[in-house]
Amino acid sequence: MSPDKIDIAIVDDHTLFRQGLMSLLTESGRVNIVFDASNGADMIQKIGKHPLPSVILMDITMPVMDGYESTKWVKQNHPDVNVLALSMFEEDKPIIEMLKNGAGGYMLKQSKVADLVNAIAGINEHGFYINELVSGKLLRNIQNKQAEKNDYSDLNANELRFLELCCSDLTYKQIADQMCLSPHTIDNYREALFQKFETKSRTALVISALKNGLIKI
Repeated sequence: MSPDKIDIAIVDDHTLFRQGLMSLLTESGRVNIVFDASNGADMIQKIGKHPLPSVILMDITMPVMDGYESTKWVKQNHPDVNVLALSMFEEDKPIIEMLKNGAGGYMLKQSKVADLVNAIAGINEHGFYINELVSGKLLRNIQNKQAEKNDYSDLNANELRFLELCCSDLTYKQIADQMCLSPHTIDNYREALFQKFETKSRTALVISALKNGLIKI
């Protein structure tokens, strides 16, 4: 085994996908797969019996113990191990949940193998991986556990309610209906909060609000 190879583990309940991914990643010559597991509980049983991986590729939807719970366990018990979420979902909510529980990056399963290998290398080196799904500023905020909370005491009740509803899968129009406000007013809230939180995406806005204790999921 080359010392330059990155030790990884793959946690995914789909056996054929897991085995195929193992084969493709091994062929890349840049990773060494120390173990694979079908869910979080299986991962916990195996992680103590093998060399500790530097990166774990983590599926989200799994039986027994899903990716959210598994990622949280990894970061609590092995904080130096980086978790790269690998999922079919590209909606805001699963991305937010995985990052909230400690994942350092998020890739789609339909990604090219070369892109996935680069993501593994990136998260191994920096502790996070930046792509179009997750902004760099967002991940730096999530990873920086020592960052001081900003003062957002001037947010009004409607703005806080808007932030809470942004955690859901409601569209902005549905949020407007829920709050009995016009879509134009909701657009104004969104743009004002984007500016205040120095971000340009709904995902980053929610993570910043979570980080500063303004809302809970």
